[in-house]
Amino acid sequence: MALLRPGDPVRSWLSGAAFLYGLAVRPRMWAYDCGWKKPIRLPCRVVSVGNLTVGGTGKTPMVILLTEWLQAQGQRVAVLSRGYKRTSTAAQVLVSDGERVLVGPAEAGDEPYLIANRCPKAIVAVGADRATVGRWLLDRWPVDWIVLDDAFQHRALYRDLDVVLIDAMDATGLDGLLPAGRLREPLAGLRRADAVVITRADSERDVAAVRARLQAVMTGHPVQAEVVFRSDDVVSVTTGERRGVDWCVGKKAWLVSGIGNSESFRRLAMENGLQVYGETAFADHYVYRSEDVDRMRAQVSRSNVEIVLTTEKDAGKLAPLLRPDDSWWALRLRADVRRGQDALQRLLHGVSHTLPPQGDVRA
Repeated sequence: MALLRPGDPVRSWLSGAAFLYGLAVRPRMWAYDCGWKKPIRLPCRVVSVGNLTVGGTGKTPMVILLTEWLQAQGQRVAVLSRGYKRTSTAAQVLVSDGERVLVGPAEAGDEPYLIANRCPKAIVAVGADRATVGRWLLDRWPVDWIVLDDAFQHRALYRDLDVVLIDAMDATGLDGLLPAGRLREPLAGLRRADAVVITRADSERDVAAVRARLQAVMTGHPVQAEVVFRSDDVVSVTTGERRGVDWCVGKKAWLVSGIGNSESFRRLAMENGLQVYGETAFADHYVYRSEDVDRMRAQVSRSNVEIVLTTEKDAGKLAPLLRPDDSWWALRLRADVRRGQDALQRLLHGVSHTLPPQGDVRA
């Protein structure tokens, strides 16, 4: 059964299935909340970037931003990810050693490969058991901070900070558990968050709709922030040439994406002045085949467009399938904290100046 798209209303006829899903996830969360299960604690500081819903909330740009902030403080940073849909079956894969990227997107997974390229001085590794991967990594490199990508529900590893992202374009995604809605766990799980970041916060109306849903469950005083995603430039998928986004203005384009929120990508393309003549949107983490590219190339030819625009995440997978003369470009994004940046940075700074735990302990 297909998941709801961001912004779709809850499917009330699946409320029974959602109830059963809730029965399955609540005991595990409760066991950690009550202390019956103990997370493994690593001898460094750990921050998790995660979300409550399935699909893309902008975790990758946020991981990149936090990594850049920490490195600017002189911190040695590693990024750990599950490596969703990677082809490698190894327990751990080193994506980058902080000097060079060692594997491609198929073996690493889409997001870790992108993070490794955007954060060349960070160590990046993937594996399902992030506590084990973390210990393996710390045995080999001196690391001050580990940034966990998509780990809010991965409670087996202790974290000093939990940063939770909520997509302003997906307020209705907070209205029900899977499969009726898009929640991975009950909304009350947000009480574990140290910081709540509303992403794609371009519209005050969208932000207000999200805040209205969060009001009943927000307890304590988590840091609150709002983030928008801005385009830095576009990069040729085949040659690596970079151009400013103003180069896109007025160009006729076909969009290609395999991400969690294709509507957001379309909106960004249009905001940068592109005339969108058509679009091919695949499921998140789609594995492209040569026949897919051939079919899209034919569509592009018939449409008489000037460029094909894809996401930076998709570009790594598409590059080996393209010809040198294909005018395919990737839109590079950055997270721009519109509200709450000082509070977020103080949160990181405060933890950075506490003593890290000594040894591998459970807490």
